[in-house]
Amino acid sequence: MLSRDRFAELAEEFGTPLYVYDGDALVDAITELRSVLHPALEVCYSLKANPNIAVVALLRGGGARAEVSSLAELYTALAAGVPADEIIFLGPGKSEAELCACVDTGVDAIVCESFAELARIDAICADRGVRARVLLRVNPASAVAGARLAMGGKPRQFGIDEAQVLTATDLDSRHPHIELAGIQVYQGTRILDAAVIAENTRSVLDLAERVAEHTGIGLAAVDIGGGLGVAYFAGEHDLELAALAKLLNPLLERFAAAHPDTRLIMESGRFLTARAGTYLMRVRYVKESMGKRFAITDGGTHHHMAAVGIGSFVKRNFPIEVFNREATDHEPWQVTGPLCTPNDTVAKDAPLPPLRPGDLLGVLRSGAYGPTASPGLFLSHGFPAEVLVHRGRAHLVRVRDSPADLLAPQRLPDLTSEQE
Repeated sequence: MLSRDRFAELAEEFGTPLYVYDGDALVDAITELRSVLHPALEVCYSLKANPNIAVVALLRGGGARAEVSSLAELYTALAAGVPADEIIFLGPGKSEAELCACVDTGVDAIVCESFAELARIDAICADRGVRARVLLRVNPASAVAGARLAMGGKPRQFGIDEAQVLTATDLDSRHPHIELAGIQVYQGTRILDAAVIAENTRSVLDLAERVAEHTGIGLAAVDIGGGLGVAYFAGEHDLELAALAKLLNPLLERFAAAHPDTRLIMESGRFLTARAGTYLMRVRYVKESMGKRFAITDGGTHHHMAAVGIGSFVKRNFPIEVFNREATDHEPWQVTGPLCTPNDTVAKDAPLPPLRPGDLLGVLRSGAYGPTASPGLFLSHGFPAEVLVHRGRAHLVRVRDSPADLLAPQRLPDLTSEQE
């Protein structure tokens, strides 16, 4: 991890608010994941976690493939050096332009999430005289417990219900321009229990065999999803990869032995990037209100909505520290941002030393779902700068939005003639 002094230097050089990504931590994460898990398991980096092109390129250098869910993410992965045939594209509402781009660039697989989408892919391929590889995203009949956010086992916009897939015996004949190559299942996210991930994987592999048996769909590839979690809050512990490998690898080994020509895919976003990122904020003012201490900073939830605890019933704080000075005494602080809403609270009753204007705060484990999951245009503040530190050298990998940047896409029509 970067030192406190290094964070202070970066804040002085690039200003705040600022996202800092530790390149060594990114490389270590993908290297460890690939080395511990079964060698037959391909790891696709989920760009939704952090689509910065430098982050994608660094993970690609560590051997990650890519999972994308938009046209911009597709082009980002390609520009970062990921070959098209190592990219999968998923999402429940793909546009015509996105489907055409998948076919035209020759992505490894389109993850199809409805029968209507399957027909549309087939028509696009027919127009072009080509075939596209498709994985069916299956919404399983039951969900595995233990995910912070369940993605399957209930009525969902994601995928095709298991029962519907198992009774669809004519998919090949109705879609001659598509190679139905297997299935993809994603049941949940931020899972910290190795046993839950192993049970999830076992159910996905069993489902893949049932689908192949009932429908005749090939098993060129099975995407077991992902959901590997990291600990953010008090009482949580990081997922132990050694424990995961002990449970997961035998399942993968048995499946690979029974299906030696089947590629196995895992998606990972948060696990690869969260621990590598830190969000830096500078305290502007301190005040007290009705017995509560407030530190008002230049950062906020418009850059880091995940820190608010979206998706949680109880607000819990991401780990937060003071970087510009050492301190031992701590007291509860409300760390808030510059937005005109009481929801702009980054940390509530966080144990911090007595704060003062100019202090540098860092929200740790902020490398996933930071700017990409935040309302950066709220109050027209724009998005912060992003810096990647790799092999000791700091690289500015995203320029901070300026007011001119925010105004540039807007157009002011001539309204005077309409008033006459």
